[in-house]
Amino acid sequence: MYHYIIILVLFILSVLGDSLTVLRSPQYVTFRDGQWPISGEKIPDLVALTMGFSIHEDLDWPGLAAGSLFQRPRANALIVVRGLDSLDFPKNISSYPLENPVPFTLDSVANTVHTLFADSTPVVLQLAPSEERLYMMGMANTVFEDLPVTLQQIRGRLSQDGSVLTSLPLVSLSRNNEADLLFLSEVQVLYDISALLQKHKHLAKDPAPDLYSLELAGLEEIVRRYGTDSPQFTDATRILTSALQKFADDVANVYSNNAVVEVVTVKTFEAPLTRKSRSILESKQISNTGNPYNLAYKYDYDYAVVFNIVLWLMIVLALSVIVVSYNLWNMDPGYDSIIYRMTNQKIRMD
Repeated sequence: MYHYIIILVLFILSVLGDSLTVLRSPQYVTFRDGQWPISGEKIPDLVALTMGFSIHEDLDWPGLAAGSLFQRPRANALIVVRGLDSLDFPKNISSYPLENPVPFTLDSVANTVHTLFADSTPVVLQLAPSEERLYMMGMANTVFEDLPVTLQQIRGRLSQDGSVLTSLPLVSLSRNNEADLLFLSEVQVLYDISALLQKHKHLAKDPAPDLYSLELAGLEEIVRRYGTDSPQFTDATRILTSALQKFADDVANVYSNNAVVEVVTVKTFEAPLTRKSRSILESKQISNTGNPYNLAYKYDYDYAVVFNIVLWLMIVLALSVIVVSYNLWNMDPGYDSIIYRMTNQKIRMD
């Protein structure tokens, strides 16, 4: 009876609660099928593990299997959608209930990328269009230099040719409504990022992994203005679902299926997020003068390969020494050694 209650609770969480959905992942990053809930505060640790980084505390979550020692994704893209608990993605995609939906950021993962690959040019893009919050590092300053990030810039982009206002069937959504424009501006940002990635496919050849973090709140404004039973909400969820799937396909294509794309859908966060705002198009690198945080030494992208080569070579050499030492210890000098055998013959001849 107890097991049935647990199954029922997990089923209710998977249907009614917030969710984490994995749209794309390489073959060597395995997400197990199941309805294991994961806490919102553990999402940054999950992203770090999928990229092959270590974390301070073990992630006690069975949804992610142990990864390959020799491969790790070239990029990770996480999109947070506020305003609803789930989207209508295909059934064959891994999805997990999200519990304790507290606000989180990927700042720790971005700092790890910068620390480990300071000599390379990783792409780190963190963007929240509705709050005009942007942080870019490395090659992102060049690739996404022309990306509209402020609401004024995005509205200007919507008026240009090829925008989502002309390419998408808006149906019940209006270009004259503030809430609708906010939602469509975030969809436009997704399309523009995809277009820039397709234009700069050389990003995937860089040895440093890339990190993308987007927070979309336009759907939350749609819900606040029209409600979840409105045709505007239905059309918005349809447009957003299609845009996210296209974005995932484009990222996977640019990185040759060596990228992880996750979507977190949360109806509302339990607590407001307080964080320092960063300047638009920030290009200043993080300084680490004198190593004040006692960080470990830096290693390159081939660290895992070199480590395994050295480890197994040492094991083979150690076993060889043990075998040779054992045979020498149990050797009969008068019978097994040619040196002693020739010495005995010379003594007899004398």
